Amino acid sequence: MSSTALRRTALDALHRSLGATMTDFAGWDMPLRYGSERDEHLAVRTRAGLFDLSHMGEITVTGPQAAQLLNHALVGNIASVGVGRARYTMICQADGGILDDLIVYRLAETEYMVVANAGNAQIVLDALTERAAGFDAAVRDDRDAYALLAVQGPESPGILKQLTDADLDGLKYYAGLPGTVAGVPALIARTGYTGEDGFELFVKPEHAVALWEALTEAGAGAGLIPCGLSCRDTLRLEAGMPLYGHELTTSLTPFDAGLGRVVKFEKEGDFVGREALTEAAARAEASPPRVLVGLVAEGRRVPRAGYPVVAGGEVIGEVTSGAPSPTLGKPIAMAYVDAAHAAPGTPGVGVDIRGTHEPYEVVALPFYKRQK
Repeated sequence: MSSTALRRTALDALHRSLGATMTDFAGWDMPLRYGSERDEHLAVRTRAGLFDLSHMGEITVTGPQAAQLLNHALVGNIASVGVGRARYTMICQADGGILDDLIVYRLAETEYMVVANAGNAQIVLDALTERAAGFDAAVRDDRDAYALLAVQGPESPGILKQLTDADLDGLKYYAGLPGTVAGVPALIARTGYTGEDGFELFVKPEHAVALWEALTEAGAGAGLIPCGLSCRDTLRLEAGMPLYGHELTTSLTPFDAGLGRVVKFEKEGDFVGREALTEAAARAEASPPRVLVGLVAEGRRVPRAGYPVVAGGEVIGEVTSGAPSPTLGKPIAMAYVDAAHAAPGTPGVGVDIRGTHEPYEVVALPFYKRQK
């Protein structure tokens, strides 16, 4: 049986020329690392890193009722997002289970761009298309219309300023503006998934290589290096950011994930999952569900997703993500644990790593917060 060929981004040949270790990620052939994961991670924390995120799924929603459609289809109040701003939100099933977490950019009065995770892009596209019935709005699959590059880290504003006259200082977190970067038309967004300041640049695929090379050149003096998906994962883990398929799944509602704040019951009209989420909110208030916490290892063994969290010989939770933390110098994990064991400093908590109960300290998330 021949497997489906992996999709390749517009930067594929460039990644290979840089000696990247490539991996299958959600059906895309993506760079896992170029050299040392630790070096790439620390570059983003202290200087800057350059990422290819062209596997993310862009879906454009346009038309007189685009806002009403998105308010109906998603749990957030998208109609209240100003032009040029972005919002983190979720799309849920009718039973309240999370289909995906999303960023929605309002590009114009009646035009939005929904950015879905690579592995869920088709699911989100299908759901939005289905939910568009009866609305004067069109849903368009724009996954092939964009390449996405990200510059992340404290040096990223200085690097980008060399290549654009766009007002970066005036660009707030979770905002986006059209501009020109290195002569290439781009949507410049101040968003990211690393816990650092940074920018995501949506451009046409045919402009991706020229933009990558211009950014590499502009960032050379500031210590910018190319970064793969491996350090993206450790960066977001340190920043306490959820990853779909780990901290977020269809078996959890936003309230189970501790992200009930993204659900806006006060918005006008019905939305998919409203009834189930109303019940989930009441349940969460009456008896708190398991709580997402941070765990820091006392030893050297790294916990992985699915490992049981234990206390007093009982299983009290489950690890959702785990990795060595280059910033803390210790293994860390996120885990859902019973509310009774969720307070920072709760004694006697461990992770069952192949039959051995390794001691862990319960800490509040995030593990790492950048100095503003």
